Amino acid sequence: MGTQENVATLISGGYDSCVAAWQMYQRGIYTHFIFFRLGGAAHEEGVKQVAYYLWQRYGRSQRVKFVTVPFEAVVEDILTHVDDGLMGVVLKRAMIRAADQIAYRLKTTALVTGEAVAQVSSQTITNLQIIDRATDRLILRPLITTNKQQIIDQAKQIGAAVYAESIPEYCAVISKRPHTRAQLSEVEKQEAKLSVEVMKEALNTSVYQAITEIPADLAARQLDASLLPASASTSDNVVILDVRPPDEVAERPLKLEGYDIQAMPFYRLHSGFQNLDQQKEYWLYCEKGVMSQLQARNLLDVGFQNVRVCPEEVLR
Repeated sequence: MGTQENVATLISGGYDSCVAAWQMYQRGIYTHFIFFRLGGAAHEEGVKQVAYYLWQRYGRSQRVKFVTVPFEAVVEDILTHVDDGLMGVVLKRAMIRAADQIAYRLKTTALVTGEAVAQVSSQTITNLQIIDRATDRLILRPLITTNKQQIIDQAKQIGAAVYAESIPEYCAVISKRPHTRAQLSEVEKQEAKLSVEVMKEALNTSVYQAITEIPADLAARQLDASLLPASASTSDNVVILDVRPPDEVAERPLKLEGYDIQAMPFYRLHSGFQNLDQQKEYWLYCEKGVMSQLQARNLLDVGFQNVRVCPEEVLR
């Protein structure tokens, strides 16, 4: 039973945010969930499952919301316009700004994140200070000095690890040489390049739903279509779409005999796929297969029927 004001946890579905939310429950603080969707419907489904588990197991006496923020276009805007070394910090500040507005609508007191000092480049003390300046709202970081193995062990203890381990670390904004000591003036200069309208659209199309609605929502989202093509044979009508970031494509170009290969980074798919020749069938490719599956599910969900995941037998 909650005995403190409520908060809103920025949940990615990974170990860190799950454990951070659980620690709030242990102090009598009940939490809403804010999810920034970066990987389409498949990513969203996985995060909803773990959020529902945490609420049902540790906080079901409270009525809370799960808020989905479609952030794909914001990520594309950042990847297109922001200098490489500052992408991570700019993304975190964008999330905090959006979460602040959502928290106001939810009438909640503070934001919660799973950040820990120096776990990634955007979480140095200098960068965290810059991220904090994106809002006047209190940001709680219960894991701030906890090492990763302790976090994983605690996730196993509370039963969240089985969900978290199946959700990929969706690092949509990856800097090759990230700044660990960013300057606020330079960050603000980069942010000035971004579209205000893109952020407004993300906030205006955010979905607020009672967490009790999640089981029915997940059941309704099951797809009948297979992610794999009916045939993996060479076809003049097939295009293999390489969805890796441009630097990976340049370093390790995909070469396959008998197939037309085109490159379109994953963060451009939501706006660029509709401009492709829709008479063709597109097989999405990435090295580990995670990104291609997420994006294929996303495109199928919005109505495209000519997209599949490139099968392993073609790549051998």
